[in-house]
Amino acid sequence: MGAIKQLGYLGFAVSDLPRWEAYATTVLGLELSRRFPDGGFSLRHDDQEQRLFIRPGDAETQDDLDVLGFEAEDDEALASAAARLTAAGVAVEPARDAEAQARGVQRLLRFREPGGTACELYVGPAAAATPFAREVVRGGFVAGAQGFGHLALRANDMQASERFFCDVLGAKLSDRIITRIGELDIRITFLHFNARHHSVALGAGLPKHLHHFMLQLNDLRDVGIALDRMVDHGVRIVQTLGQHPNDKMISFYSETPSGFEVELGWGGRTITEGWQPETHGIWTEWGHRPPSMFARSGRVREAR
Repeated sequence: MGAIKQLGYLGFAVSDLPRWEAYATTVLGLELSRRFPDGGFSLRHDDQEQRLFIRPGDAETQDDLDVLGFEAEDDEALASAAARLTAAGVAVEPARDAEAQARGVQRLLRFREPGGTACELYVGPAAAATPFAREVVRGGFVAGAQGFGHLALRANDMQASERFFCDVLGAKLSDRIITRIGELDIRITFLHFNARHHSVALGAGLPKHLHHFMLQLNDLRDVGIALDRMVDHGVRIVQTLGQHPNDKMISFYSETPSGFEVELGWGGRTITEGWQPETHGIWTEWGHRPPSMFARSGRVREAR
């Protein structure tokens, strides 16, 4: 399915490192992997050493997406992708050995996607010394060959971003959602690199570089337990449990310490041979309601 194997890691620049560490380890159930001299740290949720990088942000970058990391198939694929990027007029910068070591990879190239987000293309990610195991997430996460999970990425120009990810990086179209919610027009393009239904979803009009990132769990019970855990820790629930029409993920959305959202889900579809993209006219089959919609009294209110 192209030279890129997967969305390998994400990085966030944040304003409150201690809060993020407590949130990521205690609430999300990730495992602390490394600490860095600037006070930042990395986390993992499978047997790869590092999947999420958290660093201190500055006035311009804090509490937003900092970097996207894509794993290439091999050195040949890395070189081929670099050539396509250069041919497309994208500046490509080889990383120093020390920078690659900090990411836990063998080789690393840097560039920017059309929306302005820093991207890294790499080969040879390091495996963790021990298998991933957290008591709070007994079933573990779906990562491995499918990669980190997914994110909803801001596209300043939807056509330009889609051409870049498909024509240059080799992503494939999964499907689209085109609908209207109240006064808001929703147009989302979903792209895949491997069997995961989508690794990148492109949408316009976002205040930050991402709307949310998604972590998939192996056990539906862990999704429910995570929802309880978030309520117990005072995390704001943004959308209740629901199921999307395209990837069939059963999930809920909550707010991270940086204000963007995280989706925790289970049961997502995978891409199979002969996949045919569709356009869906709804963004949820059921659920995914803001908690504020629920009546505060025991009376049944009239449907609108």
